[in-house]
Amino acid sequence: MEYIIRLVNVIQKNGLRLLAGCLLFVLSACQPIVPLTKLHQIQQEKTLKVGILFNPTSYFVDNSGPAGFEYDLIQAFGEYIDAEIELVPSYHVAELLPKLENGQVDLLVGGLTATTGRSKNFRYSPPYYYVSQKLVYKQGRQRPTSFDKVDAPITVATQTSHHESLLRIKGEYPELQVNVTQSADPNELLEMLMSEEIDYTLADSHNLSLVRRYYPDISVAFTVEKKQALSWLLQKNRDDSLYALMIEFFGQMHESGELLALEDRYFGHVEKFNYVDTRLFMKAVDKVLPTYQSWFEEYSGDLDWRLLAAQSYQESHWDPRAKSPTGVRGIMMLTQPTAKQLGVKSRLDAESNIKGGAKYLRQLLRRIPERIAPHDRPWFALAAYNIGWGHVQDARRLTQSKGGNPDKWVDVKKHLPLLRQKRFYKTTRYGFARGDEAVNYVSNIRRYYDTLVWIDEKSEQEEKIEQMKDQVQQEQQEQKVTL
Repeated sequence: MEYIIRLVNVIQKNGLRLLAGCLLFVLSACQPIVPLTKLHQIQQEKTLKVGILFNPTSYFVDNSGPAGFEYDLIQAFGEYIDAEIELVPSYHVAELLPKLENGQVDLLVGGLTATTGRSKNFRYSPPYYYVSQKLVYKQGRQRPTSFDKVDAPITVATQTSHHESLLRIKGEYPELQVNVTQSADPNELLEMLMSEEIDYTLADSHNLSLVRRYYPDISVAFTVEKKQALSWLLQKNRDDSLYALMIEFFGQMHESGELLALEDRYFGHVEKFNYVDTRLFMKAVDKVLPTYQSWFEEYSGDLDWRLLAAQSYQESHWDPRAKSPTGVRGIMMLTQPTAKQLGVKSRLDAESNIKGGAKYLRQLLRRIPERIAPHDRPWFALAAYNIGWGHVQDARRLTQSKGGNPDKWVDVKKHLPLLRQKRFYKTTRYGFARGDEAVNYVSNIRRYYDTLVWIDEKSEQEEKIEQMKDQVQQEQQEQKVTL
C-alpha cells in the first residue's frame, strides 16, 4: 500500500494526473467496507421479519383479528424501532429455528424459554416474563409425585424446552420413558392428552392456565422447572445493535407499566383455577345456555353476546328466578329501581331481564372515558355494573393518588379492594364499597367469556371441516357417475 502511495506522488510530479487518479481509485477500493449493522438493515428496509409460534399465549386470529401476548409485544417493538412487522408463523419451533439460523427471519418469538441447547447456537433477548414447567396428565389416573413414580411415557415435541428438560432428567432417572414427536406441538399434545392418545406431557404454566379454562380435566402432577425466563431469539454474532434496542425497549415497557398491562390483558384473569366451577360452567354451556342464547344475541347490540352471556352466568348461573339477599333478581340480577328505569316490568321474565341488563351495560360503557383503551373499557363497565360507577370513579381517583394509572384496569383493580378500609373510603365521594368482590366479579366474567369464545370458534372450525368433508365426498360421487 505504501508503495502505491509513493508511486502516485511520483506520477503527479511528472504531470500524469489522470494515471494518478486511477491509482487513487484503486487504492480507495482496497479499503475494507464496513458492513451495515442488523438494526441499520432493518431500518433501511423498514421491515422486521419475525418468526412466531401459533398458540393461545403467543399468536392467534379470532373474530376481531390477530391477537396474543407475543403478537402485541412484537407489534409494540416494531413501533419502537419504526419498522413494519412481517410475520412468519408456524406451529412448530423446529421449523423456525433453521429460518433464524440462515437469516430468513430476524428473530423468533413465541413463549420461548432459555435452554442450554439453544444458547449454543442463538442469542437470547432480555427476559420479559417468567413461567414454570409442569408435568400434566388427565384426571382419573393416580397422580405421580415424582419422576420415579411416572408409570407411562412422557410425550414432548422435538426441539422444545420440554424436550431438553427431559433429556437432562433422564440422566437422573434412566428408567423414565420419553417419547419425542415431530408432528405435534405442545398444544396439540394437550389435546391428545385429553383424548387419551398419550399419558403425560409437559406444559408451561401460563399456557396451562389458559387451556384449563376449556380442558379442566388436565391435572398437574408436579413442577418440573420452577422459574424459566421467556425471551426472544436472535442470531448469535457480534452485532449488538438489535439487542441493545431490545434492552431499551423492555426497560421502557417495564417503567411505563405497559408490559404489566399486557400481562394482565392475557393472563391476569386466569391465575387461579377452580376445577369444580369450570366443570359446572362447561356443563351449563351444554345444557342451559341454548335456552337463552338467542336473546343474548338479539339484545347484545354492539356488545359481544358472549360477554353478555358470561356476565349473566356470573350473576345468576343462568337461573331466571335467581334472588340475592339484597333483593336483586333475575337472570341479569337487576335491582327494582334499575329494572323500573330500564322498563323491565317483570324481573323474573328471562327475555325482559336480559334486554334490560344489556341496555344497562351499554349505558355504563358510554360513561367510560374515551381515553381508556378499548380492551379495558368492558372491565370498567362490568365493575360499575357490580358496585356502581361512583365507586369505580372513587377507585380511579385513589389509584391516581397512589401513583397508578386511573385509565388502566390492571392498576385500578389493585386499588378497588381498598374501598373496604375506612382510612381510604372515608376520603372518597361515595364511601364504603366491596371493591374486592368487584375485582373477582370481573375476573370470573373474563374467564367465562374466554371459554365461550373458544367453544364458539371451535364449533365454527368443526363445521367448516364437516363442510369440506361433505364437499370431497360429493366430488368423489360425481367422479364415479362420470366414469
